[in-house]
Amino acid sequence: MPPAPPTLYAHPFSSYCQKVLVALWEKDIAFTYRHLEEPGAAEELARLWPVKRFPVLVDGTGRVVAESSIIIEYLDTPHPGEPRLLPQEAEAALEARFMDRFFDNHVMTPMQKPVFAALRGDPARTEEALGEAREALGTAYAWLEERLRGRPWAAGEAFTMADCSAAPSLFYADWVHRIDDEAFPRLRAYRSRLLERPSFARAVEEARPYRTYFPLGAPDRD
Repeated sequence: MPPAPPTLYAHPFSSYCQKVLVALWEKDIAFTYRHLEEPGAAEELARLWPVKRFPVLVDGTGRVVAESSIIIEYLDTPHPGEPRLLPQEAEAALEARFMDRFFDNHVMTPMQKPVFAALRGDPARTEEALGEAREALGTAYAWLEERLRGRPWAAGEAFTMADCSAAPSLFYADWVHRIDDEAFPRLRAYRSRLLERPSFARAVEEARPYRTYFPLGAPDRD
């Protein structure tokens, strides 16, 4: 008898949850979605992972897998068929991992700082964090503009875990510090390709009802 499908504890508006949802939908893996606004879901998550950060995946054997990048790498193990999100060739895998970390650390993280400050209701810190985010994101955008030269996807020709990370990172980062069309045309076009990808388009639509949660004001252009 095949194992039960995995269960994902997640919220559709969370960037890190979207990253894993994109991976699951790319690989067409059936799973049980424990929405963290459902009764009892947050308490279940806390028992499974005391850190209480999400997403968390529980596989059909009961194994608990935490952290978005680790979950995506894990998905290629019991579901090794195409598409692979972590390339098998060592150098290509290293590039995918590196780009995944770049989007998490140098796009997602600075984007979130003013968001967290605004959620705490600290106007002074929010303005300070916005300035820091614009500087950090401007540096990241410029680097990515060159890195994407000749590449349809973040790590090269194939859609990988790096693109699962890039999609929500760039989606929300553009809300905090607009990706200028003239200064960063390749990056702007890449963000558009991600939005057209069926897996990420689904994530965006499922998160749309929660846009009022974005404390800086969610734009209506996406």
